[in-house]
Amino acid sequence: MKPILTFLFAFLLLELANAQNNPSVRKQQFNLENGLALQGYDPVAYFTQNKAVKGSAANTLTYKTITYRFATPANLKAFQENPEKYEPQYGGWCAYAMGATGEKVEIDPETFKVKDGKLYLFYHSFINNTLPKWNKDEMNLQRKADASWLKFVHSNS
Repeated sequence: MKPILTFLFAFLLLELANAQNNPSVRKQQFNLENGLALQGYDPVAYFTQNKAVKGSAANTLTYKTITYRFATPANLKAFQENPEKYEPQYGGWCAYAMGATGEKVEIDPETFKVKDGKLYLFYHSFINNTLPKWNKDEMNLQRKADASWLKFVHSNS
């Protein structure tokens, strides 16, 4: 039974990667505000500084139809060298909502988690922070979020 589950999981990841590389799917499904991913925050800073840092218009890069901003030229260069490492999970939508309800929900770019080399973003308002909810049932929610995101990227591929 375990080899079958391992195979299915590997197949799901491969399908997800293939669909996410389709430019028209990316443009339609990613969370963009005024044409920018991460509301203009620097994707590399989440990993290197463990905080959300606004990017600069002077350090802008479009990668497979998605435009990112970076705080420094060094961060832009790091992204260029390995973009898949720094792109947010689930197109930059709230990871908790993607797992709990299968919906695209806006994020607070300052509420995030980097785990196992992946960036997860979360909705956070004055009365609702979804990061603690994610942490309580992360494995289950992540599995559901992966499947939900696959439906989004396959609906247009």
